[in-house]
Amino acid sequence: MLKVENLDVYYGSLKTLDAVSIFVEERELVSVIGANGAGKSTLLNAIAHIIQPRKGRIHFMGQDVTYVTAPQMTKLGITLVPEGRQLFGTLTVLENLEIGAYLRHYPWGNEKKAARTIAEDMDRVYDLFPVLRERRKQNAGTLSGGEQQMLAIGRALMSEPKLLMTDEPSLGLSPILKGTVLGAFRRLREEGLAILLVEQDMERSLKMAERAYVMENGRIVLEGEGAELLRNNEVKQHYLATK
Repeated sequence: MLKVENLDVYYGSLKTLDAVSIFVEERELVSVIGANGAGKSTLLNAIAHIIQPRKGRIHFMGQDVTYVTAPQMTKLGITLVPEGRQLFGTLTVLENLEIGAYLRHYPWGNEKKAARTIAEDMDRVYDLFPVLRERRKQNAGTLSGGEQQMLAIGRALMSEPKLLMTDEPSLGLSPILKGTVLGAFRRLREEGLAILLVEQDMERSLKMAERAYVMENGRIVLEGEGAELLRNNEVKQHYLATK
């Protein structure tokens, strides 16, 4: 589904990604782990075209998408849930979800079909996170951290993604809310959605993932099945709480 080949990204003169190559298959959950500053967020932002790679290629569903715009990437089916959620705090839960579906109204002339499918996906989001239905008239900025993360994921789902990328979804959440949020990704994968996950709870993310990549200093240094990397002594020593 997604194939990233030899991606280089710079911030000014600083090289932050160095010949990074990864792939994601359909219906697969792939995790990217590494220390802070390893380049994980930069990788997701480059795939989403929030930043432009200087070198390398990105293919999605067999199409070269290296130079398309960020809105075009969303339209093609890649959506990013960014670190920090980046909600519209003065808008309601419902309005944030509706904004997530904005590009689905194009091209104009098919509004009835768009409205029907958007309503179906709204119900899907509410089924995944029932608290959002209860809070739908509440401003997003007044939600708890966990509820805001659920809304950020729900807003991304409203764009009808084929591949959902998510950056540190459980950061700052209580253990119970972390379980709710990460459990949602398991359910979404079971429903057929491909997921590329960057998550600070590296042990749990490896347990969830079919495959995973380990990043250091902007490079992929290890890759393999999630269960295989959980048993890897180097991964245990440097990244996991259990040695």
